[in-house]
Amino acid sequence: MRGGTVAVVGGSIAGCALASAAARAGADEVVVLERTHGRLADRGLGLCIHDGRAAELAATGALPAGIAAHRLTRRRWVVRDDTAAGPAGRVFWEQPFPFHSYHWGLLWRGLREATPASVVYRQGAAVTGVAGDGERAEVRLAQGTAEAFDLVVGADGYRSVVREAVCPESRPAYAGYVCWRGNFDARRLEALGDGGWPAESVTTVCFGGGSCVIYRIPGPDGPRVNWVLYAMPPQTGRLPFDDPTSFPPGRVTEELAAHLGALLDREFPPYWARVLGLTEPADTFVQPIYDLETARTTAGRLLLAGDAATVVRPHNTSGAAKALQDATAFEDAWRRAGTWDELLHAYQAARGAAGREMVALARRLGRGQVEQTPAWAAMNHREAESWWQGQLGGAADIGGQAMTP
Repeated sequence: MRGGTVAVVGGSIAGCALASAAARAGADEVVVLERTHGRLADRGLGLCIHDGRAAELAATGALPAGIAAHRLTRRRWVVRDDTAAGPAGRVFWEQPFPFHSYHWGLLWRGLREATPASVVYRQGAAVTGVAGDGERAEVRLAQGTAEAFDLVVGADGYRSVVREAVCPESRPAYAGYVCWRGNFDARRLEALGDGGWPAESVTTVCFGGGSCVIYRIPGPDGPRVNWVLYAMPPQTGRLPFDDPTSFPPGRVTEELAAHLGALLDREFPPYWARVLGLTEPADTFVQPIYDLETARTTAGRLLLAGDAATVVRPHNTSGAAKALQDATAFEDAWRRAGTWDELLHAYQAARGAAGREMVALARRLGRGQVEQTPAWAAMNHREAESWWQGQLGGAADIGGQAMTP
């Protein structure tokens, strides 16, 4: 199928990938409508992409070459042991971890720079509503205007306006726990000098009721250390967990900061507590954990991708890969289709069940690593491997599923 006009609502990772896919597939016009005015590249979060998924995505063009990435190979699971282990704790299990880590902003910049020149990228274009039941789709903008397209792609995240039209019954559900996140310049590790870990290793610190993943990522000015700590929030007070971005960097409440400090003192091996302590308050934030699945990813002339289609808990390490896979499936469906209906049907068949399966896996991982943690310190290597396979529940690995050729 050739020609047609496409609006992509949202201009972050999923939005750039879907816009590029539409342009490569042959759309006459592709417009990205991004609500923010600021620099998306300033977002400094770390993320990982499984090596197998990265190879598939690179082959299709969805993951451009040359984007800074840090190679990871092993994951070590650690517990505090005040009797036998040193300040870095005791490693009770080690597993392969075939991933590369990324800086969110650098990944977005690479995707944005790879977007074909024919794509119009409009910042400050806030979409307040969409409609797509007929032969055309319409987007309504905050300034009161409306624009018509042949297809509208919702890549506008967990608060998706497009999803409200496709699946109004689907809303993000709070999982009951949060994560503290932070990152800092890796050169700060030199001040500790009494632990350390191989640059290609991920460390997971385990404790009753939670866990923390620590690894290196590339940064604009050199390597950084990225960490994500999952645990139940304080039970006192009334903290607003109605929004996954309730506590952005630099705005963590005193209560949440104190709770994190108590967790580090009580549960962490001393070395890893000091590692997290190197993070500046301005680089620390708290993210309530949510998930969401949708019964469908298309309706009329509307289509959902990335977090607009499914919100997967971060334990699965699949968010970026899933967004790029959505773009790959979209481009493939376009090239095979003769009509818009055929395109939408093929995309739904390719991505609907895949998203729901990833949500289910991440829920199992959340139960095992936060909500119903095992007796980590009593585990040996064989018991840990068995526990892990139980969490996977038949999935080959975390990091997302291989795409069907």
